[in-house]
Amino acid sequence: MLALILDDSEMNNLLIMQALKPVADCEPVAFTCPVTALDFLRAHVDRIGVVVTDYDMPGLTGLEVIAAARAIPGFAHVPIVMVTSLDQRSLRHEALRAGATDFLGKPCDPVEIQARITNLMKISAAHRQEQDRAAWLAREVAAAVAVIEAREREIIALLMRAAEHRDTDTGDHIARVAGYVGVIARNLGFNPEEIRILKLASTMHDVGKIGVPDAILLKPGPLSAEERAEMEKHAERGRRILEGSTSDVVRLAAEIAESHHERWDGTGYPKGLRGEAIPLSGRIVAVADVFDALVTERPYKAAWPLERARAFVADQSGRHFDPRCVEAFLAGWDAVTRTCLRAAA
Repeated sequence: MLALILDDSEMNNLLIMQALKPVADCEPVAFTCPVTALDFLRAHVDRIGVVVTDYDMPGLTGLEVIAAARAIPGFAHVPIVMVTSLDQRSLRHEALRAGATDFLGKPCDPVEIQARITNLMKISAAHRQEQDRAAWLAREVAAAVAVIEAREREIIALLMRAAEHRDTDTGDHIARVAGYVGVIARNLGFNPEEIRILKLASTMHDVGKIGVPDAILLKPGPLSAEERAEMEKHAERGRRILEGSTSDVVRLAAEIAESHHERWDGTGYPKGLRGEAIPLSGRIVAVADVFDALVTERPYKAAWPLERARAFVADQSGRHFDPRCVEAFLAGWDAVTRTCLRAAA
């Protein structure tokens, strides 16, 4: 590592550099101009292990050099030594407040220089090793998380592919719903990671339909009371399929699967929950799911125009839907229409 030496006297620099020759893994570089020294420091932050600076210099004082060095990103923990006279107690206090680590007395003693700089270089090296290890661990954790998330997405994709075999529109439907869910969550103030997880979990909201007979799922006309009761079982069935997982995404998906047909006024299913007793995830997906069902063709109905569906969602605020979710949905109307147009294309 480099030892940056700064003194406007070339003779003093030579004396310190000579004293540092026996110090292992230490390459001294000397400067007489503070500005030039700071420029070099900024360009070689990762290589400098210690700085030794005089106080009284033209242009900048040692205190100003220390303050400027400490302001450089990545230089907060590098040892800085100020060379002062032993009787300059008040100056040493100022230097400590500015960020000095240690002091060398004038006139400089080669033995003292070697001992102090050797110890400080070891401390600096240990700190860099710790930083390197922390960075390595962070990279390893990030890589492991990425692998887990990729496998999780793969499992979810396979699960939803199974659902697609029951309903030819399921794949497109879940992609659109996830898009609308993202719009609502963003306008509700969710952070990007929360939005990512919620969108992924929302793709499994209808997984319980795997157990619905084709005669009911694909029926072109209205369902009978018995058929409607069988169809409604998909909410609890979806929760049972997904519950018990150790995955945060799948646990959230189980919550959504069960609750996305609940209604704000308590007239929904399967539990008849009312208002904020309904999980927020379910309230969000309810808006997205119903809107998409309205604007797409189904075996039992034609697609509604966008503005008619928009008016329906707005009208159902406080009845079918959480008013906050409706407000967030309508606030992102431009993004909603773009999602519709991409799906149509």
